[in-house]
Amino acid sequence: MARKQREIRLRAPYLKRLWLDPAKVDDRTAYPFCLPFLRDDFELSFTSAITIIVGENGTGKSTLLEGIAALAGYDEAGGGKGYMPVNHARAVERMGGALGKAFRAAWLPRITQGWFFRAESFFSVARYLDEAALDDPLGGPPPDFLSHSHGEGFLRFFEERCQRQGLYIFDEPESALSPARQIEFLKLMRRMDEAGHCQVLMATHSPVLMAYPGATLLRLSKNGLEPVRVQDTDHFKALREFCTDPDGFVQGVLAE
Repeated sequence: MARKQREIRLRAPYLKRLWLDPAKVDDRTAYPFCLPFLRDDFELSFTSAITIIVGENGTGKSTLLEGIAALAGYDEAGGGKGYMPVNHARAVERMGGALGKAFRAAWLPRITQGWFFRAESFFSVARYLDEAALDDPLGGPPPDFLSHSHGEGFLRFFEERCQRQGLYIFDEPESALSPARQIEFLKLMRRMDEAGHCQVLMATHSPVLMAYPGATLLRLSKNGLEPVRVQDTDHFKALREFCTDPDGFVQGVLAE
């Protein structure tokens, strides 16, 4: 486990700027460096405590977050600094690690605690935490996140782990959350925001989460990252069309 870091009085964001160092890229044709947005002049600045990234599947949102997580010292499968919830010995490739090594960053200050949350690896991380608690002779009872439903386990995990000072990276946290639970997650984001010491980077397909007030909302496409309003995202437009005429919307897409 990582040693506990002394709390810093400065407010988030702590990761101020991120850029790709072309000198660290051996093969521009290899994935993930062939992704269109990863040009030699790729740069991303963080001006608010919460940054939300949207875009279609395949544009590289998860890969970008994996790279930032690896740069910050988190395992690509998720977890906090010093955690390794998944055995990578038989892994074929580790894209986040490759990208993290090619990234350079400006911090003020560098924060080495927080969490990288990935929906698809949540159960591996939860099992790791339970087993670590059982192996600790001085620890209390295990957190037992797995005894809850998928969505309830997510929320309980967020409540317990994601309000301390740090950098929090969420890759599609809405995956197991109903609309009502997404609203609960918004409230958690507000508490993190008001605390002033949590920096959040999130990729999502949920218009509900995209609408968090005051967040920097960026759209990732083959042309790179650009600011966008919630109302101008494809996700919001599709949801608006559905809500306006559910029957007509579904009939129309099925007829295509």
